[in-house]
Amino acid sequence: MKVLTFAGSLRQKSLNKKLCHFVENFVGTEKLAEVEFVDLQSLSIPIYDGDVEASSGIPQGILSLIEKIQGCDALIISSPEYNGSISSALKTTLDWVSRHPSNALSGKHVLLLAASPGALGGVRGLWHGRVPLEVLGCHVYPEMFGLSKAHENLTDTNDIQDAKMKERLQSLVKKYLEFCKKS
Repeated sequence: MKVLTFAGSLRQKSLNKKLCHFVENFVGTEKLAEVEFVDLQSLSIPIYDGDVEASSGIPQGILSLIEKIQGCDALIISSPEYNGSISSALKTTLDWVSRHPSNALSGKHVLLLAASPGALGGVRGLWHGRVPLEVLGCHVYPEMFGLSKAHENLTDTNDIQDAKMKERLQSLVKKYLEFCKKS
């Protein structure tokens, strides 16, 4: 089974990228699946604009991401909460991906995660993130995970210091991947 993970954040030291790397390390170490992290920053994705699409087509970075989505069995997305909603990086990525005739996201299983310095761990944004994913035909896993106080909880080596939160996320990822294997 192949798992693709990415963060709905562009910042180099993003907490959500760190959370993706935690998942990547966990899945790889436990040999639960083959896993790949994609950094959206490296794809140079412009904000969706129909005029840009009409004149230049779908950006190469998006075409590369679409190819990776098509080749995976499951997606794990960790995204920050921006003003109680979805991050602009995630939204514009989904908008561009949706423009390709293949509808690469349709039928894909998605697990949503968030990391935030706040007490709610970014979960409010995940509720908003479910909407475009479901509209695009994704099967969004019912349970989500938000890591609160992520700036204190995530180490420089992409580990989670809070043992209960770490165990909860590991358990969720295992359940999600088991579900994907059965589907």
